[in-house]
Amino acid sequence: MPKILPVIMCGGSGTRVWPESRESLPKQFIPLIGNRSTFQSIVSLVADPAIFESAVVITNFDYRFRVAEQLKEIGVEATIILEPERRDSAAAVGAAAAWAAAADPKTIVAVLAADHVFKEGKKFTELCAWAADAADAGHIVTFGVTPDRPATGYGYIHPGEPLKPDSRVRKVERFVEKPNEERAKSFIEKGYLWNSGNFVFRADVMLEELARFEPNIAAATAKAVALAKKDLGFVILDREPFVKAPQTSIDYAVMERTHRAAVLAADVGWSDVGEWSTVWRLSPQDAAGNSLRGRAVALDSSNVLVRSDEHLAAVVGLENVIVIATGDAVLVADKSQTDKVKQLVEKLKAEQIPEATQHRRAYRPWGYYQSIDQGARYQVKRIVVKPGGVLSLQKHFHRAEHWIVVRGAAEVTLNGEVHLVHENESIYLPIGSHHRLANPGKIDIELIEVQTGSYLGEDDIVRIEDVYNRT
Repeated sequence: MPKILPVIMCGGSGTRVWPESRESLPKQFIPLIGNRSTFQSIVSLVADPAIFESAVVITNFDYRFRVAEQLKEIGVEATIILEPERRDSAAAVGAAAAWAAAADPKTIVAVLAADHVFKEGKKFTELCAWAADAADAGHIVTFGVTPDRPATGYGYIHPGEPLKPDSRVRKVERFVEKPNEERAKSFIEKGYLWNSGNFVFRADVMLEELARFEPNIAAATAKAVALAKKDLGFVILDREPFVKAPQTSIDYAVMERTHRAAVLAADVGWSDVGEWSTVWRLSPQDAAGNSLRGRAVALDSSNVLVRSDEHLAAVVGLENVIVIATGDAVLVADKSQTDKVKQLVEKLKAEQIPEATQHRRAYRPWGYYQSIDQGARYQVKRIVVKPGGVLSLQKHFHRAEHWIVVRGAAEVTLNGEVHLVHENESIYLPIGSHHRLANPGKIDIELIEVQTGSYLGEDDIVRIEDVYNRT
């Protein structure tokens, strides 16, 4: 059996686990369960060179450096393909199939979500081999999960006869969209499976089915891959053809229409970590069913999830409650109502509340900055620059900046002159000055930036030069 090419879909925004997950740093990059992010966990799961090829990650421009950084943290190399615009999963799968087919049309591809968890990882990789065997014979295999409750947030699969007498892979009789609770109970009684949304297929088979059912997607993604270019180690799909792909899911585009669909039961502790009640269920709990993380305390409470990394969060006399505290937002919800968090985020967006999408900490390819304090004509930030990190050469029209180094030694370029600013030293950057910050050392630079001026928005940055090609 040839090796499997794992393709990790890593472009979602994860609004259902707000406020920890936001568009600026979505849930796949957060350690929701354990110490690694779900993205890092799934990449590690498919890193066995005896079974898998080197992974491909499909993401977008906003997340490209975060993907690269998280891969580096776990010592895994992967091809990172960037979508020029989000077009839903059908276009992403089409691009993955076209990319794989360029090397070998019969490549076996496993498309996996970056925000899913498989607790029994070794068993899952064994199932991938079963799925690959069926995919090699021309089937598109989805992993189904035996329901443990009448969930209304998942699609269901009606499995049919085995593909072969000794096969664990079965034909798909039909896919069913998210049901109400009564229908979900009847599906469980009839042996239906949850649709996990993870697939294994042969590249040429998926391309054939896309061309049959969604020729515009097939044509757009094939051309976008053929015209792709490399930049800073990323593969960038060509924008002009890619954005012509209709925006739809792979379920609607292919899986619900093809006669080649098959399903393999994958009872390996799967979860899509879709909401906070799921995080509670997957997390370690004390004898009272409480899951506490960070600076969290519970008294006379049961079945609560409390998470807080900065401020002390304490609950007293509560049951079945979720409390999530970040530096700038707090969520308190009944555990049975956490599926409404997405609606809450949409409400916050409609009211143009920045915390709906943006964290206080903003990650950049060189490190990150974090807002500390803000007033009418000033703002204070903490800036951390990684070894070798270089900010753009830039200027501002409306603000001056003061940089105070608290750790490391910063190389500051100011109007063409280079200054080395050491710990406990500072430098002033007047309005309109050309300046750049770099870290030539071997430890992180930490500094406090004090901005003063009439306008302090991030869009008051004119990049003159940038090693990350953001000018």
